[in-house]
This record gives sequence, C-alpha cells and structure tokens, in this order.
Amino acid sequence: MAKTNPGRFFEDYKLGEVIHHAVPRTVSGGERALYHALYPARHALYSSDEFARASGLPGSPIDDLAAFHVVFGKTVPDISLNAVANLGYAEGRWLKPVYPGDTLRSTSEVIGLKQNSNGKSGVVYVRTRGLNQLDEVVMDYVRWVMVRKSNLDAPAPETVIPELKDTLSADDLLIPEGLDFSGYDFTLAGEPHRWGDYEVGEVIDHVDGVTIEEAEHMIATRLWQNTAKVHFDATFRPDGQRLIYGGHVISMARALSFNGLANAQMIVGLNGGAHANPCFTGLTVKAWSEVLDKAETAAPGVGAIRLRLVATSDGSVGELKGEDGKYLPGVLLDLDYWALMPM
Repeated sequence: MAKTNPGRFFEDYKLGEVIHHAVPRTVSGGERALYHALYPARHALYSSDEFARASGLPGSPIDDLAAFHVVFGKTVPDISLNAVANLGYAEGRWLKPVYPGDTLRSTSEVIGLKQNSNGKSGVVYVRTRGLNQLDEVVMDYVRWVMVRKSNLDAPAPETVIPELKDTLSADDLLIPEGLDFSGYDFTLAGEPHRWGDYEVGEVIDHVDGVTIEEAEHMIATRLWQNTAKVHFDATFRPDGQRLIYGGHVISMARALSFNGLANAQMIVGLNGGAHANPCFTGLTVKAWSEVLDKAETAAPGVGAIRLRLVATSDGSVGELKGEDGKYLPGVLLDLDYWALMPM
C-alpha cells in the first residue's frame, strides 16, 4: 500500500463530500512577527495590544489575512495539491478574531464540480470553514480551483455550479464583540482619514511598491504550510517558473494599501476575488483601491467600507480590463472586500 500522498485529482472529488483537513495549528506571536517581516504590514490594531484594548478588544489579534492563510494552507493537500490555478473567492466572512494561543483547523465541503471542455482538468468549488479550539467558526469562504485529471478516461461528473452572492451586504458582516472606535487615536494609527472622508467611486493610488523575491515567497508559503507543487517545484510548470502563491500577492497589496487606508483596520468580508494574471519572481507589486460602498454599523464609532483592491505589475492605476472584457496583462489581483473603519 502506498504511504505517500499524490494529492487528489479532479475525478476524486464528490459533490457534497466534507473533507477534514490536517494538521491543526496553534498560532502565536511568531506568526505576527513573520507576517510583519514578510509584508510591510502596519495597521495599528494588529501591531499593538494597547491600541486593540483601547478599541474594545482583549488584545491585538493575528492579522486577518494571516489567519486566512493558516486556514487556507490546511486545505491545500486535499484541494489544490494538483491545481493548475486558484480561480476565485466568494462569500468570505471573518466571524471571530484569532488571537495568539488559538488553535485553528479547517474543513471543506465540495459544493460544485465542472469538467473543462478539454477533458484534462476541471473546476472544483469548495466552502471552507476555519474553526478554533472551541469549535467556533472563525471564518468561512468559498473558493474554486482548477485541478488536473489523472485518469483522462474518467467520466465527467454532472456539472453543478453553486449559486453564490455577488456581494455580501453590510447585514452579512459580523462585527467583533466589544469593538468600539469612539475613542480612536488617529495619531497612533498613522493617518487622519476616517469613514466620512471617503467617497464612493474614489480611487486611491497607494504609491509604494515591492519587488517579489523568490526566497521570501517560499518562506511565506511554507509558513502557512501550503504545499502546492506550483509554488516550490520549478519542474512542475512547462516554463520552469515557480508560481507565486496568490495569497502572497493579496497580503502584499493589503499591506501596501496602508498608505491611504491606514484606518481600514479589520477585514470582515470577502465579496470576490480573482488572480487575474500569474505572478512570478522579479515582478514589482503596486496597488490601488477603489471605494465601492459604505455602510454604518451598530458598533460605536465603527463604519464599514467596501473596497476593491487591485495589485498590478506595471504600476497602472484605475485601469482593470480591456475593451474585450478581459483583465489587462499588468493586473495581478482584483479583490473586493469589506473592512471596518472609524467614523
């Protein structure tokens, strides 16, 4: 009997199947330190226990995207070890902050399958949940990924494409218990801009850029225990290049967005996302954001702001798709999310 895990192929997934992923992980301040070393992350709520306590939380949580990467990484050996590409996200919600000392594990349910017309691969849709040591769901999200077939003669499954919300409404968002921005310190946060200063349709150029380094990317991807072959094995792709983990680009763009959105503190919803073009070593990531919507919340001093975060490799701002409706070649990431901001 084979002892090694070759990973699942498209024909191995069954609609409705629930997969319990290994290995649980207890997070610590080490994740925060490494996250801040790998990305220019400076949001105050995730940097200072005192700032977080002044905002009504018991302490500084682990960065929302760091928690996402831990939950995501657990799913890779079962969902995307043989992936061609991760295609998109929807209906993502951060339901509880993750604190040092919490232990995270992940489960995924297969909610959709569609074989590609070439018969060599297919798209798998999963809803993933991250749970803590108390069996509380700390986040859930849907993603879809293109996966190779091993047996090209395996029959195509019935096509099922799940119905997903185009966007989460403000009512879908869960505000962390106790969060209070009524005494928010804008000086310590780094910028004076509050919820009321942003207008729907406004585009913000985040100015700064970071050139992707292969060693840093592989350290980051190992940190999240993401084992996808395309990120490590240069022989896995015909062009001999390692594909940069899409989450690495997400975190880089989010960190760059501090310059202009320093007070968009907590990510609480993921409406959608696309890795528009592959990212490779040597590309310089820059970012811009567009304000898509705003909403008040019931939490004192807390507003919700919906943002489109775009990462580019060519420094362009405000341009996303060409006349043919396809993403421009310089666009790496198109991410639509909700964040919480002082009013």
